[in-house]
Amino acid sequence: MNPALYLPLDEMTSDVAADFLELSAFFSNGATALTSDLTSGPSIATAEENGEEELVFSTVNRIETRRRVLGSAYPFDLDDDGDLLTCTLDERSVGQAAYILSLVLSNLRSVSPILNRSKLHPAEKDVRKMREYFQYFATAALAAEIQGHAWSFGFPRPDRSPFLEKLKQIWEKLGDGCVETQPGAPSKPKDDQIDVFAARLLPDRLPGFLLAAAQVATGKDMRDKSLKGHLGAFKHRWFSRQPVTEFIAYMIVPFATADNQFVDDVRTMGNVLHRLRVPRRVAEASRLAEDSVTIEGYDRLPEAVQWVTDYQRRTGTAV
Repeated sequence: MNPALYLPLDEMTSDVAADFLELSAFFSNGATALTSDLTSGPSIATAEENGEEELVFSTVNRIETRRRVLGSAYPFDLDDDGDLLTCTLDERSVGQAAYILSLVLSNLRSVSPILNRSKLHPAEKDVRKMREYFQYFATAALAAEIQGHAWSFGFPRPDRSPFLEKLKQIWEKLGDGCVETQPGAPSKPKDDQIDVFAARLLPDRLPGFLLAAAQVATGKDMRDKSLKGHLGAFKHRWFSRQPVTEFIAYMIVPFATADNQFVDDVRTMGNVLHRLRVPRRVAEASRLAEDSVTIEGYDRLPEAVQWVTDYQRRTGTAV
């Protein structure tokens, strides 16, 4: 077992165990982890043998699910016997970098105990940088989801523009509605809870197109940040002539959620892009960028890829 990481038996799920193995492989100097690490530590010595086998079996299945769903955006490979997990991070892949960034964000000490007391836990300045990069990954992912333009609206914005100026800039492109502050609206808004806008416009330039508004959440309180009940207030606050096009509520998070929990997340938060969706959508966004579709912050993704690579090399010495 990797002594730098902690496997929380009292919070054990197949997703937690899969994260533990992925982080072990990512940080390891040899870029590998044994699935038997899940049952070889002293903290697990008292576990029943059948329970140990079931843990390994369910974790291997979860890893295989991640690999199947994400395809080439998944930066790990499991051998045919399910014994050895290898980090196969491609230093050119924006999708794989999005996965690693999401994996680490999901296991910050404020969310998970796996990295809590480890030297591998990122410093506060690194956490800020990771959240900034995840905002750009989220913007690219929503662009690919909608197959249209996307703007990074969350504060602070990449172009450092004021709230109302940015909103007007976006709506000049969209054309449905008239941006104007209404009485009683907040006097110093940052982003009024919306972090990304994305729209798939039509040649006729008429309303009724796909228009998504997303909250990007990297903290444990993500389920308290649903936009579903807020989008009506947003329109009332910032438009003198409100858009007739319906906003589609999205939540974009770095977490890998169990399938049964995910159903209720969609029910309460709208469409959700999580760790098993974001990396693949980020990889797909490259085709849009090549077609000159606006994806704000996309030019920062190579920087994020390099940061993930450098972070792996830097932290590997602590294992």
